Amino acid sequence: MDRKKKEILTLSMGIALLPPLWAVLAPYIGIKTGAVALICAGLYVTNGNKQKDGLKIMFGFWCGDLWAVLAILIMGYMNFNQNLELFLTLSILGFFAVVIASLFEKIIFLPSWLCGWAIGLTVMTGENIINLQDICIQIAVAMAVGVWYVGAGVDLFTIYILSKDRKKGN
Repeated sequence: MDRKKKEILTLSMGIALLPPLWAVLAPYIGIKTGAVALICAGLYVTNGNKQKDGLKIMFGFWCGDLWAVLAILIMGYMNFNQNLELFLTLSILGFFAVVIASLFEKIIFLPSWLCGWAIGLTVMTGENIINLQDICIQIAVAMAVGVWYVGAGVDLFTIYILSKDRKKGN
């Protein structure tokens, strides 16, 4: 079998094993937002599977998660037209997300901040304010799992299997 086919087969085995294990285990540890990990792993992979960027990516996701809570809280206190509230909140917070991430680009990955913000808003919109802290923590855990277990984990699994195959001379 040629190298490309081996890489595809190994990657498909990693994807077939690691994410489904997370999907099964997540509810048992109180995480109802397990699918968030798959989205976050996707962004990790599109950054080139760079483990050295893993912390930056995770911190960016976490900033986005907190930004979503902040946006929901701000909109809950505003008394304008709903569309105006949404526009003002998203534009002002979006502006500051870009500025803050640029100031701390060594520790925050802006694309993951924006992605994490969208994830947080999608999952948390409609939640009772009382539940926001719990759901925010669940999302943050799923984000970390997405970067390290699904993203880096599948990559390491693939590298390990392919290195074993190379040692056998195949």
